[in-house]
Amino acid sequence: MKRILVGISGASGSRYGIRLLELLQEGGIETHLIISQGAKPIIDHETKRSIESVTSLASYVYDDKDMNAGPASGSFQLDGMCIVPCSMKTLAAVAQGYGNTLMARAASCMLKENKRLVLTIRETPIDLAGLRNMVSARENGAIILPATPGFYHQPEQIEDLIDFIVGKILDQFDISHTLFKRWG
Repeated sequence: MKRILVGISGASGSRYGIRLLELLQEGGIETHLIISQGAKPIIDHETKRSIESVTSLASYVYDDKDMNAGPASGSFQLDGMCIVPCSMKTLAAVAQGYGNTLMARAASCMLKENKRLVLTIRETPIDLAGLRNMVSARENGAIILPATPGFYHQPEQIEDLIDFIVGKILDQFDISHTLFKRWG
């Protein structure tokens, strides 16, 4: 069974992370969840869901301040991690190896253990510091997957756009899905 760590950081786009958790739960995949302090009011504003309803989607939940939690160690067995959405602050911490939160430390562990780390950036426009941090994170082994939906699958509602990005994330973990019609 795959074991995936999902981080939801304080950027707009929390619906992507929640939808990912829903699909991983439906697929019987063990999920570990970290929600940053900055993400909590955004989840409330964007989704009107309680934090409890979001955490109920995960197999295990950790406090972002708990630097003694399992994901803070490279020996903690996970198959990979996705930070969705990934704020510019969290990107900077990951890119520079600044493990000041459990989410950033867990991301560093993914990179040092050569595990899959997907950063779903949700920012526009992107300043030069953000671009440099994306390059640095990519050079360190992270996958940069901006929340930039395609339209070739002819989306009809917002959920189709969300599913497109979540499908791209699932692709990075070799998890099969039928969330959108593929090109060709």
